[in-house]
Amino acid sequence: MPIISYLAHPQDGKKESLINEISQLSSCEVIPAENKDLLIVVTDTNNKEEDEQLKEKIEALDSLKLLAMVSGFDTPKNN
Repeated sequence: MPIISYLAHPQDGKKESLINEISQLSSCEVIPAENKDLLIVVTDTNNKEEDEQLKEKIEALDSLKLLAMVSGFDTPKNN
């Protein structure tokens, strides 16, 4: 189960829009920075394929300027 954290930089004036768009995606949690025009995004998916699809969806958002991965790890899935 990949768990990845990103820093998401919105387009100018689009922070609230980006928060709303990412919040609507499943497997995403958004934490807005209080003192910067920046979002922390944490994703938790079932496998690497889902993770890649989710990353592509986030990168395709018009309100996003830059997405930078900060940390990532893969935990074994318990059956």
